[in-house]
Amino acid sequence: MSKNVLSRAADGVMAWVNERAPGMMPAYRKHMTEYYAPKNFNVWYYFGSLALVMLVNQIVTGIFLTMHYKPSAAEAFSSIEYIMRDVPGGWLIRYMHSTGASLFFVVVYLHMFRGLIYGSGKKPRELVWLLGMAIFLTLMAEAFMGYVLPWGNMSYWGAQVIINLFGAVPYVGTALTEWIRGDFVVADATLNRFFALHVIALPLVLLLLVVLHLGALHEVGSNNPDGVEIKKKKDARGIPLDGIPFHPYYTVKDLFGTAAFLTVMFFIIFFEPTAGGVFLEHDNFFPANQLATPDHIKPVWYFTPYYAMLRAIPNKLAGVMTMGGAVLILFLVPWLDCSPVKSIRYRPLLSKIMVGLFVVAFVILGWLGSQAGSDMQKLTAQILTVFYFGFFLLMPIWSRMGTFKPVPDRVTMHD
Repeated sequence: MSKNVLSRAADGVMAWVNERAPGMMPAYRKHMTEYYAPKNFNVWYYFGSLALVMLVNQIVTGIFLTMHYKPSAAEAFSSIEYIMRDVPGGWLIRYMHSTGASLFFVVVYLHMFRGLIYGSGKKPRELVWLLGMAIFLTLMAEAFMGYVLPWGNMSYWGAQVIINLFGAVPYVGTALTEWIRGDFVVADATLNRFFALHVIALPLVLLLLVVLHLGALHEVGSNNPDGVEIKKKKDARGIPLDGIPFHPYYTVKDLFGTAAFLTVMFFIIFFEPTAGGVFLEHDNFFPANQLATPDHIKPVWYFTPYYAMLRAIPNKLAGVMTMGGAVLILFLVPWLDCSPVKSIRYRPLLSKIMVGLFVVAFVILGWLGSQAGSDMQKLTAQILTVFYFGFFLLMPIWSRMGTFKPVPDRVTMHD
């Protein structure tokens, strides 16, 4: 009886909502129960939803941190110490945010890699890819500004190095760096504007881009490990033969993936939140000091591949252009990839070798960017930088070479 009462109550609430907002249910059905996704998603397709989970984590924990954080050069570091030591549960919120930032980039990089190996940016999903890259670029700016806010010694000197890079811009470099800093040196004004951008402006941009990214994806439909367009094979009702409703099937699957990921995340938070100085550098546990330069100034790990490219180029302006170009060239992947098939499953051995070498080169560049930078390390970074750009610039050639396997008409269920 109580079940029937609850059911009638729920139906009454839904009827009340539909009467006053008739567009909500059609939107829900379009993006959830009547959005048909390929039935052969594998583990690589967890990372898109996990990126959304981490975005929510960063926003929620960030809101609680702003309740106690003081965005001033005199009080910023002390306010972080206050959060860590005196605010009930403050240490957990702070580590969920700082460790969450690194894990956010982990899932974003894996999500991007999945798009690369399965050709998710190829026609008709070029706009989805472009919006995804815009999210990545905005996320990098958001992460950099957030990294400065604790006002530790590495945060301070990292801001000095990165902002001074804009001084390499011809004619307007000096004025540009002063405009970004808000002062002649990295100081209170810099911290205040970075706080405003990190807490308000960039999160709004990120949320807008995420909505557009998901909207564009649901218009053209998701790609799959086979690279087969499921909309080409439909039944009499117009439903893809190889598609299943996103809800409840993939919402349940994503909840399972989220639970597993959060288990790993909290294991790191509880037992090794700094990851041995990788997620949080040891120098950042000391307050900013203009008179004490860290032995080795380096960015957080997710920026180190691009930092290695910057240091590999002797000329400052050329180094800045190389570092920026390494990110911007990702926007061109849908047009650089000229393979006749989408998925790496059906590409020749050469394509698989090139992708494998690219991963190795990117990881080594990340390691080199975290090192002091000896002559041998600089030479290695120069070679790998050439390979990085060669991978993309020569992609129209090598992506078409070799013998391709026949692509099935419908999706397959093998791993």
